[in-house]
Amino acid sequence: MGKRKSIQSHLDDRLFEMRARRSAPDLWPMLERLYGHLAAYAAFANGLEAELRSAWAARPDDLKWLDLERDLNPDWFQRPSMAGYVFYADRFAGNLKGVRKRLDYLADLGITYIHVMPCLTPRPGDSDGGYSVMDYRQIDPRLGTMKEFEKLCAEARARGMSVCIDMVLNHTAKEHAWAEAARGGSAEHEAYYLTYPSPETPREYETSLPEVFPENAPGNFTWYPDWGRWVWTTFNEHQWDLNWANPRVFLEMTKVMLYLANRGADVLRFDAVAFMWKRMGTKCQSEPEVHMLLRALRAACRIAAPATIHLEEAIVGPEEMLPYLGRGEHDGREGNLAYHNSLMVQFWSALAARDTALMTNVLRSHFPPALTNATYANYIRCHDDIGWAVTDEDAAAVGLSGPAHRAFLSDFYEGVFPGTFSRGALFQVNAATGDKRISGAFASLAGLGRALEDGDETAVRNAVERILLGHALIAGWGGIPLIYMGDEVATLNDWSFTENPDIAHDSRWVHRPQMDWRRVARAKKGQGPEGMVYDGVRHILARRRETPELHAGVPIRVLDTPGRGLFSQLREAPTGPMLCLYNFTEDWTGLAGDWVIAQGVRDLHDALSDAPVALTGGDIALPPYARLWLR
Repeated sequence: MGKRKSIQSHLDDRLFEMRARRSAPDLWPMLERLYGHLAAYAAFANGLEAELRSAWAARPDDLKWLDLERDLNPDWFQRPSMAGYVFYADRFAGNLKGVRKRLDYLADLGITYIHVMPCLTPRPGDSDGGYSVMDYRQIDPRLGTMKEFEKLCAEARARGMSVCIDMVLNHTAKEHAWAEAARGGSAEHEAYYLTYPSPETPREYETSLPEVFPENAPGNFTWYPDWGRWVWTTFNEHQWDLNWANPRVFLEMTKVMLYLANRGADVLRFDAVAFMWKRMGTKCQSEPEVHMLLRALRAACRIAAPATIHLEEAIVGPEEMLPYLGRGEHDGREGNLAYHNSLMVQFWSALAARDTALMTNVLRSHFPPALTNATYANYIRCHDDIGWAVTDEDAAAVGLSGPAHRAFLSDFYEGVFPGTFSRGALFQVNAATGDKRISGAFASLAGLGRALEDGDETAVRNAVERILLGHALIAGWGGIPLIYMGDEVATLNDWSFTENPDIAHDSRWVHRPQMDWRRVARAKKGQGPEGMVYDGVRHILARRRETPELHAGVPIRVLDTPGRGLFSQLREAPTGPMLCLYNFTEDWTGLAGDWVIAQGVRDLHDALSDAPVALTGGDIALPPYARLWLR
């Protein structure tokens, strides 16, 4: 037994050394550029190496086997079998034990990736939906314990599911132990944050900083008279921005990252990454140092917990978002996943306008055919609001006014534009910029709530088809399609949040309801629109699993499609091209079969319905909100 342990220990040491050599070019040059000028750099580097070795030594054996498996299959997260489900544990199933009891439901739906929305211990009261964390190493006691999280990860893994957990990088809660120590007089911990004794420097920064929550958290700094200091608080008064220019912060957060990875997290969703580095005279978002930090964090993870990948949350325009998946010097070396915010925005834009010209222009002009060692997390809506990320330049390229189109989208999805099918809620209206963002459940924004109220069966059917169009779009884009809790059963807006004073100011809670398991039961019996949506989503995910052309590594080419309301992309797979085709209108539309065949489609077989597509008079007849994956 002693000899076997010795061999195992030797193998572990060799694996660590090989992975350390593999990732050294991504780790140490980045850190030297960030911190090499500091006198404490050598001590920091030695401390980091020791922490990496310690985390590897503490890594459970089953996760070390998973490390090996994913080293051998590095595209595991890019495969068509990947499909995600995102939820708050308490609203989905009460707590983590409840989530474990619902894993079979998710497996039956076709889910292989679950994102348990922020479940680390938040501050009491308003916690920005759990993103104001006061302890990164403990689960919110209302949800369970870290041991129960480990059980959830193990049981999910046994079902072939990966687990994603949030790790907020930009800030901590003001009640975090580091912040409490800073206020208690610890100079070491004060240096973890960005604090100032007088308002001059904050005022100078403010001249170029935007406001994230202008209605309920204006400004980017907070004055604490009892402490006599200004603190950088980008999001809320209770969220203190970390000082990533301090290498101690990098070291502490690396320890947290590896601790969570060793508990079984397959994916770490790095929250608010764009804001991590501050530079006077800029908006302090997506500065070059942010990408150095994220590349170094990924390298550290690949050394000590290589089965764990990173999802970098940056809800910004394409030019700013793509570097989070690695561009230029960081190509293939930064994040593994990032949200495809533009796909989401363009879905809603094309749906409201019944016109795909803007969608085609944006998705073709700004996004590369393929990514290196990375892919998109695709979604139609999420736990946050929808911001209309349409630039004036992109709008003008297709003959639109940017401000007018953004205002149209806000009015349409709020439900006040004449003829709209939608009903949502405004979020954080900025009078200075005219920015109006929107909250709302997928089904309500797609028109189901209004249609049911009107008793209009045709409108109900159209709403269902819009919902399935969206699910087919994100499933057919490659990457990982993400279903947000309840969308698979067409859950509607929930206005009860207005009765809770802690969250009544935040309209995003309109689309964060309690999971309605009675609705699920009806859906599984095929009853009502929820049954149509549930059956449709299960079918889409099942067909996706059987369609190798949807591997995220397959290059995509967005096409100019005949017809204002049609959108298409060509997936240039080694086995032959696949044309993904979508009708964004409520009208029947014809498409010339010659055009389809000219794109390389071989036999007019629709992989989504798994049936042939007929030509009528030389045309393909597309019903309202049609979606086809043509081989």
